[in-house]
Amino acid sequence: MDKIKAFFSRIGMDENTSIHLNPVFLGRVQTACVTSIAYENLDILLGKPLSLDEDALFEKIVINRRGGYCFELNGLLSSMLSRMGFSVSERFARFLRGEREIPMRRHRVAVVTLEDGDYFMDIGVGQVAPRLPIKMEEHLVQTQNGETYRFERDARHGWVLWELHHGAWREYLAIPNDIAYPVDFLQPSFFCEKHPDSVFNKQRMIAVKTPSGRKTVDGNTYKVFDGETLIEIKENLRDEEITEILKNEFFLNV
Repeated sequence: MDKIKAFFSRIGMDENTSIHLNPVFLGRVQTACVTSIAYENLDILLGKPLSLDEDALFEKIVINRRGGYCFELNGLLSSMLSRMGFSVSERFARFLRGEREIPMRRHRVAVVTLEDGDYFMDIGVGQVAPRLPIKMEEHLVQTQNGETYRFERDARHGWVLWELHHGAWREYLAIPNDIAYPVDFLQPSFFCEKHPDSVFNKQRMIAVKTPSGRKTVDGNTYKVFDGETLIEIKENLRDEEITEILKNEFFLNV
């Protein structure tokens, strides 16, 4: 099997798409991923152990048309981009949005090195999040899809990504300088799967981006957003209703 062709088909791109080692092509891939592959924690809720092995991720997400969370989605992204010929390294980041104290590192992201510098990529966030790569250049303000971001260097945390939210800058992610390896993500992923303090093993957390916003399922509630504006909500849905929504609106084979 040609894994690159299968991956392109999974994210809605022509399987014979020409690969170009530039930011524009990376943006096409990232946007296609977040609008085709759902962020979801269904296996965690079922108590099914997650495998972060490259082949297992490919089988689950590409062949079986499922989704996953950051350890799975960005693991697949990194492996596919590497197969395409990109120089990819991974980072073990901290998710800072909404945090009052420094949180544990439990977020997997990718950094792609091109001729003009490094680009941050992440397809593993169910909330509002970048859909295009962000160049890791200090103070450079970058706008995409009505959202505005900038990177700043930090003596403790390496790179901190800030986002403009209602006219004020707030911290979004802290990305260390040191490279992470696949083995580094096994322990935090297990924490997210099993620990009683984990938010991932409590209720459904499912999301997929749309051209103008996103769709989500939290517990038994389905929501549709246009930007950050809630335009549709269905509450207290039965499990069979959720299953139909996941198939029809989130492209999940469940």
